[in-house]
Amino acid sequence: MSNVIRIRKGLTLSLKGKAEKVLSKLPAAMAYALKPGDFPHLTPHLLVGEGDEVLAGTPLFNDKRLPEIRYVSPVSGVVSAIVRGEKRRLLAVVVKPSATQEYVQHNVADVSALSREQVISLLLAGGAWPFIRQRPYGTVANPSDAPKAIFISGFDSAPLAPDTDFTLMGEAATFQKGIEVLRKLSDKLYLGLSDEIAATSIFHKIKDVEKIVFKGPHPAGNTGVQIHHISPINKGEKVWTIDPQHVIAIGRLALRGVYDVSKVIALAGSEVKHPRYFRIIAGVAVSTVSDYVNTSGRCRYISGSVLTGANVGADGYLGFYDNAITVVPEGDKYEFLGWANPLRQHRYSASRSYLSWMFPYKEYTLDTNINGGERAFVLTGVYEKVLPMDILPVYLLKAILAGDIDRMEQLGIYEVVEEDLALCEFVCPSKIPVQDILRKGIDLMINNG
Repeated sequence: MSNVIRIRKGLTLSLKGKAEKVLSKLPAAMAYALKPGDFPHLTPHLLVGEGDEVLAGTPLFNDKRLPEIRYVSPVSGVVSAIVRGEKRRLLAVVVKPSATQEYVQHNVADVSALSREQVISLLLAGGAWPFIRQRPYGTVANPSDAPKAIFISGFDSAPLAPDTDFTLMGEAATFQKGIEVLRKLSDKLYLGLSDEIAATSIFHKIKDVEKIVFKGPHPAGNTGVQIHHISPINKGEKVWTIDPQHVIAIGRLALRGVYDVSKVIALAGSEVKHPRYFRIIAGVAVSTVSDYVNTSGRCRYISGSVLTGANVGADGYLGFYDNAITVVPEGDKYEFLGWANPLRQHRYSASRSYLSWMFPYKEYTLDTNINGGERAFVLTGVYEKVLPMDILPVYLLKAILAGDIDRMEQLGIYEVVEEDLALCEFVCPSKIPVQDILRKGIDLMINNG
């Protein structure tokens, strides 16, 4: 079939609560939200007020730096709340949906007859441009840039992640239309596929994209890892990335002229009664799934992956780029003797402190306890075992802490975002907040760019 790239470093976590391939219907959500915090380095300019009526596709805010990029309402209804934090920072625009969804209508044209500039104008006007993110830095792409390639990961290897092939079931034609649109933005399109289903997946018959098969443990499904092995990013270069479900949303915009961000997500985690899939609209209130969660103990509601997702709470909202709601136990319990307790031998350990390495197929229930406090940040070699990229993560993080921009460039900051180093944080014996440090380094690079 296609090229096969073997990923040897990494770590596959077997956790309880993986979603069964059953698509269920949720009760109607009472609210949806669009959160500026989902878009790194965004300075929002609010375009609506409380009580305003909006359609699906009505701009709610834009970016002060790039005002042509508009962030639009996922549903039609009434703006019910403008949520602000400290110093009046905009945290969310909440929309109460109407009984019948209505859409801003855009002109539908033959994509093959459009120029690159016309396609960009369509995506900007239709609210679909934020689907496209750029590397380096993982920010929303700049429409004036010309990327050397666009990357799509056709599978997610993170623990409890949704099965991409299942979430896209029945959408092959729409996905193909989305690819047709993206082809106008770059001559090179890469689609990363899992070796386990490459020959049978929905992507098998997709045309006009170069398919690369990846074999190995997580983070093989990360776009950053795939970019690193296909076309590494050098200084001055940019590549764009996009999620498969957003490719479908672009396809709908091209076919029907509407901003339709309905998608299939996984409700997963050990605290979910019957983990399964649901069709929702982006930005849905997490409280909509509360009836499916165990109430016997305190839970953490995570928008996205257990490794990289945000703790949004039971009253939060699904993140813009997230395809899962994961519910796990809170780590608010303390054990006698801690890690030295001999009764902990049934627990999972990435460092082989316990016997979990003897049972590679056993599923574990992990809570949010980090089992210790932050310690001296020393070289242990554990990061390199789970990071399949030719960079030195410890030295990179220390360069960030020192604010040394030249060293950060030399050590590969252009190639990584938080999800690429998430496993480093998980296995870290020093309990270093790796992802937070990396984002601070990225912000430093942007501000000094």
